[in-house]
Amino acid sequence: MEHGFFLHPSWPLLYEDNHLLVLYKPAGLLVQGDETGETSLLELGKGWLKQRYNKPGKVFLGMVHRLDRPVAGVLLFCRTSKAAERLSLQFRTHAVRKTYLAVVEGTLEKDSGHLLHHLERRRGRSSSIVSGPTGQSRDARLSYRVLEHAEGKSLVEIDLETGRHHQIRVQMSHMGCPVLGDLRYGASSPLPDKQIALLASRLNVAHPTRGEELDFRSPIPLGWPWSLDPSPEASAPWNWSELRRLLSPEIPGSTGGMRG
Repeated sequence: MEHGFFLHPSWPLLYEDNHLLVLYKPAGLLVQGDETGETSLLELGKGWLKQRYNKPGKVFLGMVHRLDRPVAGVLLFCRTSKAAERLSLQFRTHAVRKTYLAVVEGTLEKDSGHLLHHLERRRGRSSSIVSGPTGQSRDARLSYRVLEHAEGKSLVEIDLETGRHHQIRVQMSHMGCPVLGDLRYGASSPLPDKQIALLASRLNVAHPTRGEELDFRSPIPLGWPWSLDPSPEASAPWNWSELRRLLSPEIPGSTGGMRG
């Protein structure tokens, strides 16, 4: 295992071995490329591995889970097909523990609880809660714990039990406490770079070959709207727009020079 930096000293490499590559994803960066042709974390990860190990031809990097574009935090990729197959099974069988931090508007009625809703995915890339199960709905389950309250907002820790489309965003909004900056689901105002105050803070998986439990944690990003990290100078920028300016010009969509 090696620890270090990904593409820049401000961009942490959370874990790397022969089977796994775990990266910090800034808000605003796609996980996987789409029809826009914009840069993705998957594309950057492949390019970094190709350069680091001087690999000829195409580089394999398997994607086994996603984060929404405006969400930051821990993202795990697999460097072998065996690892991808085994990690995909862990995600499908809910053997993975996924913990998030969210800053939400308002105050939840209870300081802790378990939420179960029925979610339907709508046209226009949104999801909504329906009153009962339908042919198109899926169960959405999470547990939450309010950590702090201040100035009409709450800091909430969330254990995501299912991984439905926009699940945390929809369920928090349904409880009357939309995620800060999440205009799609009822937030009162945007955040400066269209990010939302939702962070994939921890990911616990079993190593695909050794079986040992691995605990990956995201740094609290610079600019996060709740003071948590005692050493903010060591944190990663929250937004892709900030990191992009620090990268070398040959990185797609970047400007500026490499430092360090």
